[in-house]
Amino acid sequence: MSQRIVVDPVTRIEGHLRIEVEVDSNNVIKDAWSSMTMWRGIEVILKGRDPRDAGLITQRFCGVCTYVHYEASIMACEDAFGIKPPTNARIIRNLIHGAQYVYDHIMHFYHLHGLDWVDIVSALSADPEKAVAIARKYCDEPYNCSATHYAAVQKRLKKFVDSGRLGPFANAYWGNPSYKLPPEANLVITSHYLDALEVSKTGAQMMAIFGGKNPHPQSLVVGGVTCVMDMLEAERIGQYLYRLKDLQRFVETAYIPDVLLAASYYKDEGLAHVGAGVKNYLTYGGFWLDDDGKNMLFPRGVVKGGDLSRVIPLDENKITEEVAHSWYTGSDALHPYEGKTEPSYTGLDKNNNLKGEEKYSWSKAPRYDGMPCEVGPLARMIVGYASGDPAIKKLVDGTLQAAGLPATALFSTLGRTAARAIETKLVADQIEGWVMELVQNIKAGDTRTWTRCDVPESGQGRGMTEAPRGALGHWIRIKNKVIENYQAVVPSTWNGSPRDRAGQRGPYEEALVGTKIANLDQPLEILRTIHSFDPCMACAVHIIDPRSDKVRAFKVL
Repeated sequence: MSQRIVVDPVTRIEGHLRIEVEVDSNNVIKDAWSSMTMWRGIEVILKGRDPRDAGLITQRFCGVCTYVHYEASIMACEDAFGIKPPTNARIIRNLIHGAQYVYDHIMHFYHLHGLDWVDIVSALSADPEKAVAIARKYCDEPYNCSATHYAAVQKRLKKFVDSGRLGPFANAYWGNPSYKLPPEANLVITSHYLDALEVSKTGAQMMAIFGGKNPHPQSLVVGGVTCVMDMLEAERIGQYLYRLKDLQRFVETAYIPDVLLAASYYKDEGLAHVGAGVKNYLTYGGFWLDDDGKNMLFPRGVVKGGDLSRVIPLDENKITEEVAHSWYTGSDALHPYEGKTEPSYTGLDKNNNLKGEEKYSWSKAPRYDGMPCEVGPLARMIVGYASGDPAIKKLVDGTLQAAGLPATALFSTLGRTAARAIETKLVADQIEGWVMELVQNIKAGDTRTWTRCDVPESGQGRGMTEAPRGALGHWIRIKNKVIENYQAVVPSTWNGSPRDRAGQRGPYEEALVGTKIANLDQPLEILRTIHSFDPCMACAVHIIDPRSDKVRAFKVL
């Protein structure tokens, strides 16, 4: 006999997400539905505006992913205008974007996803001396590692527990049988959870050095960047590099070792492909290494069905969005240039459950050549690995060897989490080289940061990049020098999509099918897999009324 489990809202994410699953008599998930529960309206607001305003508006999609929408929108305009930014602007964009990658991934593992693997309360029973020993198994000089420090962390945690107010650690499933780490491992990673709060702030400061502020940087314009004085000031570059060293040290002595530590106890889940999902992976390519975008840090392409022997070249014309199960009008699969955003809410069923056979989400359903595709760090590492990229292949193989896992273990929730850590090191290792490239370019006499441009009478363009969460595309059409149509297909739209016309589940949904839940009252396994995608509903759906510019009010009964 089946049973319906509802998780609403899914917490520790940006925005509003509802997950419903059906489990069989053995508590194994046999079907799943992902619903984004608030509407997106930014595309409607943009109509009739100057294209150059779009970047500042679209980065308000979200309070986390601000820069990437800014960049994608600027790139879309540059494509439509037929211009490209100077070399210095390209490099500075990489520096801002790279800082966001590193600190965003750190924040995700520790503050958004880590508590799905780590039992905080268990850490109270750990032996600090044994915690030091376990940390040193995965790193010669672990970050902030000593018995004295670990004992102090336990003391801080005990105050939370004794007070009955667990603060950021409240409302979790402590003691759940799906937690597998011993107390000492829990203590080590909990210690780094607290350290990461400060480290994430350092990454945000790096973004602000060239971005003006964070969140919502303001130094990008169509044609280049405006932070000329920061670029020409050696002290500002030094401040950026100083902070980079702190981030690199944390990645190498805390983040990577902690992921390997966790993997050693959850290895069986990787081998069993728990949370694998659709096994189709898509990337647009990210971090331009030349001014034409022909050489990128992340290769672009598609891997189908988990076949690591072949990468399919990306054909942008095969990208579509469907709304068969989304709360919008229409039925056709449309390319983003032709996309429509016309809401049509039909509600829940009589039992207040999602109408799984009808419309049930504000998210559209992006598809590539008719396939649901996963995007994000795992997709980038899979496509890069299958492409034979030397840097990616070396890091992936080294991590798999250290964890004692085959490459196929990447197709799992554990693999998705590990791929994010691998990618963090890849990007962190590249950033200093970009700084040196900028310095050498300036020394050679090139101080240009902007290409003059004017809004065309008509045209269209797209900005395609890789946000930390995955493939991000903005498509713009211009008529009479204003925006005629604007569509953004974001990572969480790809990953969190509902079913399409063919009945194919989206990546979140497919990743949950087959998962066994140890305790139906504590669906930790659902959260672990969903959080591994790093959901950002605020990017994928929005709740602005374009007629009044007022945020709508909701009453939850």
